[in-house]
Amino acid sequence: MTTATSCGREPLVNTIIRFLAHERVADRSAVRVCVERAIDESGPDALESLSARLLGAGAEWAYYPHDPLARRIHHALAPRVLQPAPVVKGAHHLDAVKDKRLVIFANHLSYSDANVVEIVLRSAGAGWMADRLTAIAGPKVYSNVMRRFSSLCFGTIKVPQSSERSSEDAVMNRRDVARAARRAIQIAQERLALGEALLIFAEGSRSRTGQMQEFLPGTARYLELPDTWVLPIGLAGTEKLFPIDASALHAVPITMTIGRPILATDLRERVRKDRRLMMTAIGRAVADLLPAEYRGVYNARH
Repeated sequence: MTTATSCGREPLVNTIIRFLAHERVADRSAVRVCVERAIDESGPDALESLSARLLGAGAEWAYYPHDPLARRIHHALAPRVLQPAPVVKGAHHLDAVKDKRLVIFANHLSYSDANVVEIVLRSAGAGWMADRLTAIAGPKVYSNVMRRFSSLCFGTIKVPQSSERSSEDAVMNRRDVARAARRAIQIAQERLALGEALLIFAEGSRSRTGQMQEFLPGTARYLELPDTWVLPIGLAGTEKLFPIDASALHAVPITMTIGRPILATDLRERVRKDRRLMMTAIGRAVADLLPAEYRGVYNARH
């Protein structure tokens, strides 16, 4: 896809259908009707805008707002893709952070994780949180058209991958990585000040085993603004929804468990400002929300 016209209605519809072509092949015609209706009801300007953004999203270390048409298609298709409907636990914790400066931390199993969080928050009656969701996203999130489309369903901030997890960022020297990381922190603080909720997968990359990896200490820097709250979330099942190295989604059971909010300043004082200890505590809070087989490095640290 190299021109805006190549991102037109039919190519976009066909790309989405291929991506959603899991075992329920009979749904393809219904998916086509659903996507075409969303596009046609939004109008040609919306399609043109989305087409341009599909070509350019992720080109810079920057903030990318959601695209209205991408979000509309995403919401229209979610009931067909997420079958059975995801189970949500702990939704009563959401009201406690409704008016708070908020950073959400979740375990990372799949490229679909942020999309699942957005949809499930909305279904749990927290549309106010889903509407202001901004995900911290590594370069791979923008590496092809479908991933860029998925990322445009909410705000994203492109960040370099940690040297502990780096792959395609390895060509960047340390100074450039550090500069891009500082810029990402600055942008994130600006979005938090504007009332957005950050979503961070602090492991730095998807788990290839389904088990949690250690939360990176550097992600504690996103919690430095005063009166910031942490909301731990545990995801189970998304590793089968969009498996590692898969090219399409699958219908699978998913559970999202929301934990008790934590005031970041209280946690920081408790660990004497040690970033590693701070992120270990948050990692444990997420692990506590998961079945034992998902807890990984945090399974034996209680």
